[in-house]
Amino acid sequence: MVRLIDVPTLQRFVARRGVETVLAELTDAIEAAYVRWDEFDKSPRHATHFDHGVIELMPVADATRYACKYVNGHPGNPKDGRMTVAALGILSDVASGYPLLVSEMTLLTALRTAATSAMVVRHCARPDSQTLALIGTGAQSEFQTLAIGNERPLRQIRFYDVDPAAMEKYAHNMAEQNLELLPCASFDEAVAGADVVTVATAIKDHQSLLTPAMLRPGMHINAVGGDCPGKTELDPAVLPACDIIVEYEPQTRIEGEIQGSDLAVTEFHEIARGRRAGRLSSEAITLFDSVGFALEDHAALNWLYANLRGATEVNLIPDADDPRDLFAMLQPPAPAYGRAASF
Repeated sequence: MVRLIDVPTLQRFVARRGVETVLAELTDAIEAAYVRWDEFDKSPRHATHFDHGVIELMPVADATRYACKYVNGHPGNPKDGRMTVAALGILSDVASGYPLLVSEMTLLTALRTAATSAMVVRHCARPDSQTLALIGTGAQSEFQTLAIGNERPLRQIRFYDVDPAAMEKYAHNMAEQNLELLPCASFDEAVAGADVVTVATAIKDHQSLLTPAMLRPGMHINAVGGDCPGKTELDPAVLPACDIIVEYEPQTRIEGEIQGSDLAVTEFHEIARGRRAGRLSSEAITLFDSVGFALEDHAALNWLYANLRGATEVNLIPDADDPRDLFAMLQPPAPAYGRAASF
């Protein structure tokens, strides 16, 4: 039997546990996976690109569990009432190859993406960081706020989006938090005075939302939105001024802010394993060029499998008397008392 986690099941689980608690636990689980970096069989995700979007497969495995996520990115979907990103995940037992868990991963990816940002903030942002700037208040904004708030004593959130409705949505969702919410009129105004900056937009194009003039010593930047070839969010002139942290360099060179560049970078596992400090000086500007990596999905699915009990179990794998005789499983039952079966 395979454990099935649908959207209502995950919603109930997160509601019982609390979003902040889930984000904190995922942050720890993802960091623990990066500490075990050498135990994983890794590769860049496989992407099939279309004029209007992308569909990707993201596999990774250790000696015990294999995980793979199916995920799309279609920026035009919201105009038709659909999600920009939708995802499904599978977790399997390596010894038998049998799937253990099939899960929705649209919501889980939102949680693990923010938890990954928080993990890097834990090591790279200044300990006294109190002001978070959000460039883009779409699907990631609330999760980024709560996850980073688990790691740093945030007091003020400065935010801007080109879509006023997105800003209103964010302000409404965060109204009950003990935070000063400061809507801004431009990207420059949002970033002014910020200790941590998260850039997360959906436009698939080369953008320059963050420019060198906006940088200041000691800042930490989470560049979350650059997740496919041809899509960036930062002015290229920002990169040489930063200490650049990435998840998995072969993938980030294809689709991150550093695509097409030969700048030196540090993979985060070097920091997680204590091989170098996350922040090299109080004045350093650290940049997390985050594109999303399958290791984070592996950690999230294993965390879910270990913690969510009582999910529906479904029969997705045939249980044959003779595993070599699948044909027999598709035959009608023998007729009773010699009468021919009718359908």
